[in-house]
Amino acid sequence: MRLTDFFQRRSKHGNVAVVVDSTHDDLCVPGYTSLDKNPEVMTACRRIAQILGSIPIHLMNNTASGDARIVNELSRLIDINPMTNMTRSQWIEFSVMTLLLYGRGNAIIRPKTRAGIIKYLEPIAAARVNFTANGYSDYTVTIDGVQYAPDEVIHFTFNPDEVYPWKGQGVTVPLRTIADNLKQAEATKKGFLSTKWKPSMIIKADAFTEEMADPKKRRKVLDDYVKAENAGEPWIVPAEQFDIQTVKPLTLADLAISDAVEIDKRTVAAVLGVPPFLLGVGEYKKDAWNDFVAHTVGPIATAIQQELTKKLILKPEWYLKFNVLSLMDWDLKTVADVFGGLSDRGFITGNEVRDRIGMSPIEGLDEPRVLENYIPFDMASLQKKLVQEGESNE
Repeated sequence: MRLTDFFQRRSKHGNVAVVVDSTHDDLCVPGYTSLDKNPEVMTACRRIAQILGSIPIHLMNNTASGDARIVNELSRLIDINPMTNMTRSQWIEFSVMTLLLYGRGNAIIRPKTRAGIIKYLEPIAAARVNFTANGYSDYTVTIDGVQYAPDEVIHFTFNPDEVYPWKGQGVTVPLRTIADNLKQAEATKKGFLSTKWKPSMIIKADAFTEEMADPKKRRKVLDDYVKAENAGEPWIVPAEQFDIQTVKPLTLADLAISDAVEIDKRTVAAVLGVPPFLLGVGEYKKDAWNDFVAHTVGPIATAIQQELTKKLILKPEWYLKFNVLSLMDWDLKTVADVFGGLSDRGFITGNEVRDRIGMSPIEGLDEPRVLENYIPFDMASLQKKLVQEGESNE
């Protein structure tokens, strides 16, 4: 039975129902909403993807004296041009969004080779991929109906499945209820702001007379007694027939929607590991941002770089590395103090310091330098200031 039918039938017996079809449609959200349709979840995942897309990917060589960066065709392929008609930033953003949302914790990259040389790395949309488990530790990846072994594709995962550790499961389960709550809050706010049931004034009549029962006659009474030609013009109404009162309309604050939405947004931020200010809640905090880079962006970057190294790099000494350190929020004074101190100790060159603060290199600063009082530990006793008068330090 429709709600309007209920209203009409019960009103014949003197009862009135306050729920009508328009209000029900405005406030009730039918059906299931996927996470990629929720603005808060999309915003959080998009920021993670954009940030990862902005980080340079370096090809490193592990040597006995430390790790050194390598610049060659392979490093250019991965860091500059991994896919035809795509930049590295777009390539990473697409892969991370697929990993976190569209692929429910899984993203597939298909390498394309020619004569044993990698030409490009094709990101595959989640809708084109299926996984088939072969027992608990092995599986097959199907792309557009073609089967591939796990070592033939690059497979990024997020939040490993509790049964199949090779498969990601994303964040669908913990965020589904919160996403529904946020959608319901938005629908309630929209319905509240658009509904007509928010009178700013109530005029109480003396009795439910024939004039007040008929909508046309009720309108005539309002026009005769209440309607004014000019704003601010006083009303003249019969004192014995009308009791005019002003009422405060119900607000969104009365419904506590804003508080509930803020709590849900903070929960989304906590589950996805992003600072609340990225979702419009609270103010920017440098410590929160650095924590986000270290504990959310960092682990995802590590998982991606490990999978790329495992599937693309054959030389044991080489590996791929995201330069996550470049994302940390350091002000110019901090950078100058830290790297200037390293330069004074001969750990880095002057041009490396200039590069960190965005300045071009200059001639003569490519050699490490050290202040005169920085000497090796085993030569500490040879300092002239420690030699007493008449003694020799030889």
